[in-house]
Amino acid sequence: MIVAVVGVGRLGEALVAGLVAAGRTVVGAERDSERAAEITARYDIPMLQPSLAVARAGIVLLAVKPQDVRSTVAELAPGLHPGTLVVSLAAGTTTAAVEAGLPPGTAVVRVMTNTPAFVGAGMSALSAGAAATADQVEAVAGLLRPVGRVLTVPESQQDAVTAVSGSGPAYFFAVVEAMADAGVALGLSVEVAGELARQTLVGAGRLLAESGQSAAELRTAVTSPGGTTAAALAVLTDRGLPAAFAAALTAARDRSAELAGG
Repeated sequence: MIVAVVGVGRLGEALVAGLVAAGRTVVGAERDSERAAEITARYDIPMLQPSLAVARAGIVLLAVKPQDVRSTVAELAPGLHPGTLVVSLAAGTTTAAVEAGLPPGTAVVRVMTNTPAFVGAGMSALSAGAAATADQVEAVAGLLRPVGRVLTVPESQQDAVTAVSGSGPAYFFAVVEAMADAGVALGLSVEVAGELARQTLVGAGRLLAESGQSAAELRTAVTSPGGTTAAALAVLTDRGLPAAFAAALTAARDRSAELAGG
């Protein structure tokens, strides 16, 4: 089955890379001609006009910006074959909003994924639209597993998913920036502080993923009473880190809901 990826920005490219590596037959569609040429050169896939790309595809991945979904769907709808599965990766865009521009009965699956998909470590959450079957949802999960982990959630939870994992990588990048800057302030070079902060995040993430222990258990294990880690964590708690994260994720969830409302 041919998969059409419509929109090959950073996220779209991550999907193309994973699909090509998994041996899928992929065609792409991208309005920016220079970007389209880059993707063709890098992955050896044809880049077509959107209407031509979907005419050849059994599954269409919409990786365009949320504000471009309506116009893109209107352009694609006439070329869709009966039975074509449409997958929307646009933040804050409901399956109902996508379905409204498509032929009646078109199956739509909503996906929130994130940029670590570019290195095969993404997190994708799937929700079925009104006409999507369990088999079609599983087909989408199969497409996304080469670029990371996949789970299924009710669509009512997608705004919360966006707040936690969709926007989540940026929170961790901000933490690394802050740690590196603090290291420089303590006398380390920019290079040393940056490497220490980056590898600490990578190692902690791998330990969390592979140890079978929860984040709370790992934090407790490394925090000796009266030690350096305890001193640091006490400051983070006193400065309101848990409350700041709660407020930040709430803001992200609310913004996702606002986008859904147009």
